[in-house]
Amino acid sequence: MDLKDKRVDYNKFELVEELAGLDPYSLFSLWFAEASETEPEPNIMIVSTSHNDQPQTRVVLLKEVKDGNFVFYTNYHSTKGRALEQNAKVSILFFWRDQQRQVRIEGIASKVATKESDDYFYSRPIDSQIGAIASSQSDELTTREALEAKFETLAKFYDSNPIKRPEHWGGYAVTPLHFEFWQGRASRLHDRLTYDKVDSSWARKRLYP
Repeated sequence: MDLKDKRVDYNKFELVEELAGLDPYSLFSLWFAEASETEPEPNIMIVSTSHNDQPQTRVVLLKEVKDGNFVFYTNYHSTKGRALEQNAKVSILFFWRDQQRQVRIEGIASKVATKESDDYFYSRPIDSQIGAIASSQSDELTTREALEAKFETLAKFYDSNPIKRPEHWGGYAVTPLHFEFWQGRASRLHDRLTYDKVDSSWARKRLYP
């Protein structure tokens, strides 16, 4: 598979300091709003963790930006949950193709409060709640049929019994320490602005592409 000649010229927007400002959250909100106009799921978020010195990357969905934290939900016993238990440092990435933009964030992940996990869990469709209970996420599964049978058994049980959020399922809040905003530009002379947390403010600088 030879992809050396497969390329796109990035020429839609620019990222200049005068418009970017000094608050990375404001810039993220602006970019997210613009991505929401064209992207079907602008909250797709790539999460990278490290477990036993092995980087691991997967796609999740951003569910909230609250109190400066980027929140997503998962099974705490999953591969990512076990990795975060060992090493809370995390990197998250947003890529918005139509805007030719990406945002990379480095920070520290911590579990959200029990009430927050409860509130979100019970806001999900019933089938999604049952699916979270049925899945021993990241454990070996013998067959697809075994999972579907387990789901059906649980669905029948919860027809007449209240659903309870599993204690091993909940949210993580990523507290950013570093932002990088990347805007594709022509001739691969891309714009890159970073923001680093310094006490209670952010230090901004431009990087070579």
